[in-house]
Amino acid sequence: MIQAIGLTSNARKECPPAVDDVSFEAHAGRVTALLGAHGAGKTTVVRLMLELQHGRGITYFRGRPLHRLAHPAREVGVLLGDVPGHPARTVRGHLRMLCAAAGVPVQRADEVLEVVGLVSLREQRLGTLSRGMDRRLGLACALLPDPHTLVLDGSADGLSTRENKWLHGILRAHASLGGTVLFTTGDPKEAARTADRVVTLAEGQVVADQEVTDFARTRLRPRVAVRSPHATRLGVLLAKEARNARRTVEVVPEGGSHLSVYGSTCADVGETAFRHNILVHQLADEIGDAGPATARALPPGDNADARVPTSPEASAPRTDTHMTGPETHDSPAAVEHADAFAAASTVGPAATPAATPAPAGAAESINALAPTSTFVPVVETAPRTTIPAAASGHGAESHGHLRHGAAGPQASAAPSLLPPPITVGSARSPLRPLRYELRRATGIATGYLTVALVLAVSALLSVLLARVGHTPQTRLLAAWPQELPLPPAALGAGLLGAFAFGDEFRHPALAADRGTVPRRLGLLGAKLLVSAATAVLMAVLVVGCGAALLHLVYGPELTKVPADWLPQSASWLSLVVACAWAGVLASGVFRSTAAGLAAVVAVPIVIVPLVQKALEGPSVRTAAGLPARLRDLALVHWPFGAERFVAAAVRMITQPVGGAMMLSLTALLCVYLLLVLRPRLR
Repeated sequence: MIQAIGLTSNARKECPPAVDDVSFEAHAGRVTALLGAHGAGKTTVVRLMLELQHGRGITYFRGRPLHRLAHPAREVGVLLGDVPGHPARTVRGHLRMLCAAAGVPVQRADEVLEVVGLVSLREQRLGTLSRGMDRRLGLACALLPDPHTLVLDGSADGLSTRENKWLHGILRAHASLGGTVLFTTGDPKEAARTADRVVTLAEGQVVADQEVTDFARTRLRPRVAVRSPHATRLGVLLAKEARNARRTVEVVPEGGSHLSVYGSTCADVGETAFRHNILVHQLADEIGDAGPATARALPPGDNADARVPTSPEASAPRTDTHMTGPETHDSPAAVEHADAFAAASTVGPAATPAATPAPAGAAESINALAPTSTFVPVVETAPRTTIPAAASGHGAESHGHLRHGAAGPQASAAPSLLPPPITVGSARSPLRPLRYELRRATGIATGYLTVALVLAVSALLSVLLARVGHTPQTRLLAAWPQELPLPPAALGAGLLGAFAFGDEFRHPALAADRGTVPRRLGLLGAKLLVSAATAVLMAVLVVGCGAALLHLVYGPELTKVPADWLPQSASWLSLVVACAWAGVLASGVFRSTAAGLAAVVAVPIVIVPLVQKALEGPSVRTAAGLPARLRDLALVHWPFGAERFVAAAVRMITQPVGGAMMLSLTALLCVYLLLVLRPRLR
């Protein structure tokens, strides 16, 4: 079950908070609707529950807050807005990628596709999905880890009647299996059709928490919709006849020629109009929205029957409403519900025995803030958490009074506290980062197109350089002209590395609605490994394709294997891998693909001249001749000729480009580690 206690958003400058002390429960095996008009605070409540927004309060999912769950995605399935994902990725590929992130078997993707009815569209691109199909995919993403709780915000917005009915059937089926379902809606009729319990919000506060039968009786009232050019005269006649017959009829002018008649039928209204020769243009039975019943908690001794409307229209005297019969303004059920809500909202000694005890986790969180404080639990009939102002200085100054009717000198002198703060936690890294990164990189055509473009450009450059002449064989095979700061293969590797984090920030599948991708060492290691493997493969293909084309055009003279091919190959592969890693680290630090590619290009253009200038002058010691000295100092013979690899690596580092690349990689890695460790050091 879900237990939301004292959810309060942060105040917005001089405006009151969008959500103030919202408390309710959503039980397992039942569907709960969070109902409210636009701007009532439904989305804010959901974001506070899921710790996506700063505020105060606490929410328990089966007795534990979200930040204490080892794997939140396996406990709570969330659907907020559109599905975050690369528009070029397929439906099945997106789900398989999320399977690796959630740590569930890949077969689960095909299972949820059958559940939501997207098997025939599994190869469809995300960018081509309609609104209804996008909602189905979002529900599939929420169901992927097989969670116990489903939380959906505006899931039916923009759907057709058929899609809406299907969605409600899925939610009902999940609840029938013992799960907990909470969804938000602004349509009272939809809440009455789908939910078992309806929590009504108005102006950021809970104004009603009812079973669906009570909600339908007090909120949704049958009425007769009338449209006539003589609506005012017809309303007076209907009220007069109802008074004479001692029947309860309420006539509400809706403006112009429209009337809403409560407590009557189409036959009675039609007969009245016929007897008095009144022209009627429309006469139909409808279900009218009577508006949310609101109540205010009053101190003991005040009139608990007093009701406070939430809108200026409701607060104004209804002089244009004709009400006849023994009842004055509301039906007995509505008045009884308002009285019960007002009485339950009043916190005092009498309300304490009927309180619902808080879960074990709540006591721990509250006692951690103030061990000597007392906590007034939520009352079941009126789910509002009464938590007095904190005894600390800033809490007492900000609130300055007891919340919701805790009056009297005894209550004011008692120690108290604020609800615990809600901090936005970073998104979790994928549970299987290497598998996730492989599916992310291979799920779209960007990588394949980049590799194909690099191969084509490199082969063409190799042929042109061979025709011009005066190019060393090593540069000829790598397609690296003297005029270019880096070869096309190195630039392509840097671009692929920049895409590794750049696509994450553009389409944050790992951090939906959190605004940032998790910077985790496991995710970084997977991206570095995959980008290095891709860069090595591309470098080998560039040399192989260039050699084959040169052999085909100019013969075997230009494709002979050089004597020092091993160190040259190590230097070539190290350069390409370093460019790929620079792209990964820079895009991860600056959260941009362009920044990652710029960091790669800046090495030979900016950093190399700075390094060369720093090494100028006779007083600066250099590492020239270091490989030869290492061979002379070797006391034992290295197995398998490993000293050649070490010498090649050292030779590359001592070169300007190699030294600048190592300096750039070291700086980017240090910045990335600082960003990873900074939240832990707070």
